[in-house]
Amino acid sequence: MQLDLTGKTALITGASKGIGLACAEVLAAEGCHLNLVARNGAALDRAKAEIEAKHGVQVKTYATDLSSTEAILAVVAAVGDVDILINNAGDIPTGSLEEVSDLAIRGGFDLKVFGYITLTREYYPRMKGKDGVVLNIIGNSGENWDASYFAGATGNAALMSFTKAIGGASLNDGVRVLGINPGPVATDRMTKIMKRKAIDMLGDESRWEELFDKYPGKRPATAEEVAWLSAFLVSSRAGYITGTVVTLDGGISARGSVI
Repeated sequence: MQLDLTGKTALITGASKGIGLACAEVLAAEGCHLNLVARNGAALDRAKAEIEAKHGVQVKTYATDLSSTEAILAVVAAVGDVDILINNAGDIPTGSLEEVSDLAIRGGFDLKVFGYITLTREYYPRMKGKDGVVLNIIGNSGENWDASYFAGATGNAALMSFTKAIGGASLNDGVRVLGINPGPVATDRMTKIMKRKAIDMLGDESRWEELFDKYPGKRPATAEEVAWLSAFLVSSRAGYITGTVVTLDGGISARGSVI
């Protein structure tokens, strides 16, 4: 399917690895110019070199921690207008209510929850009347609650509500705001979460790969599967989709359990 993304400009956060990097690769293959933001500058430099050589698009990088409003505003000023914003940076801590501190939760929320909201607030008026798209990569814990990841479940549920609230009215302004809820995806972050689950469920973090026996297809999703869906959703082919969150988890949330 031709997605008509050639010449569009995208800003992707958390773009040095995992889902963010996969989104960068797929959008570049579709002809998008890219602005990539992450904390790891060396990884961004490698991504820039590889993507430009492979796809011939323009790639700009910004090695920045988006945990503060000041940092976000500086990135927006440096990047300027874009057609597509993919909010993906985030690392809300795992652990039980007794284990995760207020400080850790606030740090995770500053980056992901407030980071998504602030970037959307900054770009929404710039996108009005220009068919702009904001895509929030959230996570299925917002609809499939887990006491051992209560902070992530809470933050993701907030972002689901935010996405639906803003996206429900945004088409009147010529903007689409929507989200994706990935389930377990084969990334470094997933490994960390799975090890935490292995402690809770099996008493041994080294047995984390055994948990895939409980997942649909006995595997996690790939980052590319999330990126392919992302590319469709930010394209004009999805021009009447807004104010919704698409779940990509092999049916885990529909079933309400991985067991």
